[in-house]
Amino acid sequence: MNLQSIDPLLLLFLLIPVAAAAWSGWLLGRRTSARRSGARVTELSSHYFRGLNYLLNEQPDKAIEVFMKLAEFNRDTVETHLALGNLFRRRGEVDRAIRVHQHLVSRPNLSEAERTVALLELGEDYMRAGLLDRAEALFDDLVAMDAHAPSALRHLIAIYQHERDWHKAIGHARRLEKMTGDSQAATIAQFQCELAEQARQHGARAEARGYLDEAFTSHPGCVRGYLISGHLYAEEENWHAAVLSFEKAVDADIDFVPEILPPLLDAYAHAGQMERAEKFLGHVVERYHGITPVLALTKLYRQREGERAAVAFLTEQLRQRPSVRGMMALIDATLDRTEGEAHENFVILRDLTRKLLEGRAMYRCNHCGFGAKAHHWQCPSCKGWGTVRPIHSVVSE
Repeated sequence: MNLQSIDPLLLLFLLIPVAAAAWSGWLLGRRTSARRSGARVTELSSHYFRGLNYLLNEQPDKAIEVFMKLAEFNRDTVETHLALGNLFRRRGEVDRAIRVHQHLVSRPNLSEAERTVALLELGEDYMRAGLLDRAEALFDDLVAMDAHAPSALRHLIAIYQHERDWHKAIGHARRLEKMTGDSQAATIAQFQCELAEQARQHGARAEARGYLDEAFTSHPGCVRGYLISGHLYAEEENWHAAVLSFEKAVDADIDFVPEILPPLLDAYAHAGQMERAEKFLGHVVERYHGITPVLALTKLYRQREGERAAVAFLTEQLRQRPSVRGMMALIDATLDRTEGEAHENFVILRDLTRKLLEGRAMYRCNHCGFGAKAHHWQCPSCKGWGTVRPIHSVVSE
């Protein structure tokens, strides 16, 4: 732990009891004995600053011991216990965090507001420890009491997502939306898409379409819903309908072109609509700055007009949008036409460009920065929905 990693709010929590103790000691001195209160304030301050010194000098274990003593000296100070519990949880010492917060909740002199905050912290401890049933029961009680209900609802939604109980997640997201006025439409649509995917995997296509209708009602521009719809039509070999669904997915969110193009091109081929494919890709190339649609259009030009026309098109596009993936495609297209030393140089260049791409993140969460080689509808790190997007760069795209 270093100075930059210390939560300023945590330090503030730890400062509050010292300031409060000093103030109460001053008042006590006015009413009783200045000597006794001054000694108490001095003792509290000494403990506090010694603990702070340990914390700043990367000795958190010693700091925790001192702050525990500080909490014992001033048992009426809720903030100290909350700060200690948070510090334990952040360090991964969940058992100690649970004990601190349970002890705090059991105190008879807490106000309702203080008890509610302590219960929320205890619920987070249970979640971190994997005791989801205890956390769920605790948050349910808080919602029933209408105490910090939005926070409790958000925790419950997180629990139901973890348990993949999408029906409960939807119900609580709607309650949260009604309570706070903040739209949960996009998240609810993702939950309904999860249900649609489950039904599709079990061959229940009618049920899957019912969930998709609900997703579009919640969020008309749900790109994932159009993708699932396209796959359902493709499984039924209704290729014209599949083409329409995949095209709507592109129109809903063009950032997902890398995910949409493979099944869309397959649907075009089965439907015998390659002219439509070429026209649609031409429009996408104008709107999308990555290399994916360019490579797809290059392949179509190769099939229709030959290698020379395809290479000319790709070369011109690479001047406008440099890309390592595009360079690899150009090298592969020209490799067979070279001989001798030039051929060997192209082989070396192709291997170098391939190594540049190996292990590179192709997607990144625009909320927490998590990088991944494959796409996720829900970020594995921050658990946000629809936040993982393709990376647009010379190397990644």
